[in-house]
Amino acid sequence: MKYNKLVRDRIPDIIMEDNREPKTRILSEKEFITELERKLREECEEVIAAGDGDTAEHRLEELGDVLEVMLALAKIDHFSLDDIVFAAEQKRKKRGGFDKRIYLIED
Repeated sequence: MKYNKLVRDRIPDIIMEDNREPKTRILSEKEFITELERKLREECEEVIAAGDGDTAEHRLEELGDVLEVMLALAKIDHFSLDDIVFAAEQKRKKRGGFDKRIYLIED
């Protein structure tokens, strides 16, 4: 089966445990960033799809996948989860969150 996509670190081991032979390669940093961005889009789409009748736990799992990709992207620029949370808090202070469910029609 062909995949041609970035996978989590243990996936090749899991494939070998199933008596199959994974074919892999290590990405350059530029390729890695490109593939992380692709993976982020994929995982965000899965979060949205999980909202269509799936359980809350499934949506939570998909949100965890998004976070994992975000952390990998942040690590490239030497940022941590705390840095991401701080950036979100700063934006929230300036522009607010989404608690009020405001939908802007026009200004």
